Amino acid sequence: MRVRFLASVAVCLLLVACDQAALMKKFTPQADEAIARGYAQLLQQRKFDQIEHDLDPRLVDSSTPETFSKMAAFFPADTPDSVKVVGARTSHVQESSTSNITLEYQFPTQWLLVTVVTQKKGDVSTLVGLHVTPIPDSLENLNRFTLVGKSALQYLTLICAVVSLLFTFYVFSVCIRSRDMKPKWLWSIAVLVGVGYFGVDWRTGQWTFQLFAIQIPCFSMKHALYGPWMVAAYFPLGAFAFLHRRWKRKITGESIPEVPTENRPLQTNAVTGPPPREP
Repeated sequence: MRVRFLASVAVCLLLVACDQAALMKKFTPQADEAIARGYAQLLQQRKFDQIEHDLDPRLVDSSTPETFSKMAAFFPADTPDSVKVVGARTSHVQESSTSNITLEYQFPTQWLLVTVVTQKKGDVSTLVGLHVTPIPDSLENLNRFTLVGKSALQYLTLICAVVSLLFTFYVFSVCIRSRDMKPKWLWSIAVLVGVGYFGVDWRTGQWTFQLFAIQIPCFSMKHALYGPWMVAAYFPLGAFAFLHRRWKRKITGESIPEVPTENRPLQTNAVTGPPPREP
């Protein structure tokens, strides 16, 4: 049953990973995507005047045309093979809203990320950010999970995370079969608790640590859409607490409850039957 459960989880993760584009499309406002595509197209066509017209006045200076020219130089003359949204974020503050859309351009020999940030106050929309970043490959390939070419710290973090998860599942099965640990429902939850977060970015190898962190179960492996995987290990405190309590009860004899003497059934070796006749 445990193997089937883990296999089902792996299949679900694979299906989600294979349909990132559909999920991103679902959560991206179509109007914001259309605006971002429009500004990126104007930049590729070198129509800098139209972009500058919508640019926030605080960002306009004498170097603005030169900056636009440098960004436009990243675009090859070829028609892009595909353009898709790989990042979308919207925030609302009082009467204004900010939209941050990142487009991934695939050309025959080049990949580009174009980030467009717009701010809307009432019916007025202004451009507050425009960035172009060349990348060696698609984000999906750059951030895919692979065991090749990783550092010793990344391997160690993954091993600790998996071992901690398997150990927790083992203790959980022991807790389910145990009859002397009460209340069992509370211990069943407690054994899954992990504390202390140690995570590593699976792409860059950068690590983070948090002492005060709680996770159920004590394992974490996740990533944002088109983002890098984050693998985290937690200390299985709940499982160790359960085993310690169980061992202590066995040592002290608490695990075998004694039946009070007055409640014990009367034991006799006499053979039942009719009373013997007197001679």
